[in-house]
Amino acid sequence: MIWQSPFLLWLFILIPVLGLGLWFHSKLLKAKRKQFFNEELFQKLRQGFWKPGDILRSVFVLVGLSFLILAFAGPKIGTEVREVKRQGIDMLIALDLSASMNAEDVRPSRLEKAKFEINRLIERLKGDRVGLVVFTGEAYLQSPMTLDYSALKLFLDIADTDQMPSSATDFKAAMETALVAFESLEENATEAAKVLLIISDGEDHGQSYSESLEKLIDKNIFVYTLGIGTDAGTTIPLYEKNSGSLIGYKRDRSGKVVTTSLQSEVLRQIANTGNGTYYAIERGNDGIDAFLARVDELEKGEFSSQEYADYKNQYQWMGALALFCFTFAYLVPTYRKEN
Repeated sequence: MIWQSPFLLWLFILIPVLGLGLWFHSKLLKAKRKQFFNEELFQKLRQGFWKPGDILRSVFVLVGLSFLILAFAGPKIGTEVREVKRQGIDMLIALDLSASMNAEDVRPSRLEKAKFEINRLIERLKGDRVGLVVFTGEAYLQSPMTLDYSALKLFLDIADTDQMPSSATDFKAAMETALVAFESLEENATEAAKVLLIISDGEDHGQSYSESLEKLIDKNIFVYTLGIGTDAGTTIPLYEKNSGSLIGYKRDRSGKVVTTSLQSEVLRQIANTGNGTYYAIERGNDGIDAFLARVDELEKGEFSSQEYADYKNQYQWMGALALFCFTFAYLVPTYRKEN
């Protein structure tokens, strides 16, 4: 059992206080009565008075008040199954986890900024199913399509460049994995808009993605891109895992320090071909608000109704018992005809 307003249970302190007050009041009246009437005369004046009825009335008033306090506190017992209908879009976020995403031309880093903006996106969604794909030279479905945003955030939190076997970037792998994820959705949600949001710095070192992109278009999947980084570019820092201290910068095979910059043209081309829009984050205060506004305009679909169990309100029973006690107290006679 749980309570809707448990702080109201403190009102139970009033019940014994009222009981003592009634008892003290009766004693006070009896003492004053003795000052003006003798017992024999008073009994004649109150002929037919039924003392048990008077006591019973007081008891039921106090019991009724107790049930009324319980009703206001809102007891919830057992479970209640409710049907919830969800309306929204199907969205898959493809997050680049290549080594270049550790660059810090966007603070605190490209990857951390991307994760921050994805969290903002998730918090704004209402009824949309969202999944997460992480990719470099390979791609994995980190989180399948879900309405459980808390679980999605957990999968997002553990996303890191160190978890991937490759440090390069291949958009084709991300698109193919996304296509499989969309095709696995049930048929009754086909009216919902399907969106793939690719978040990357645009450095593609993989195979041609044209054929994979065409397959997404054929499935009526809108492809949006979000570029993170600056055109000027920067180096890729390397940190010691345990202490977090800077130990150097990423170098190529010849020993030269690698620099990375935002390849916006690649991402812009993907979005234009995929019937989507390209957005960019080039500074720490930039966000994906424009994309969030676009999401609200997309066609919503109704997903399978979900049922969930919740505690069932029982306050009405407490209220009914309180009403019964008050009614009974009102009907209890305090006088009876004597034979």
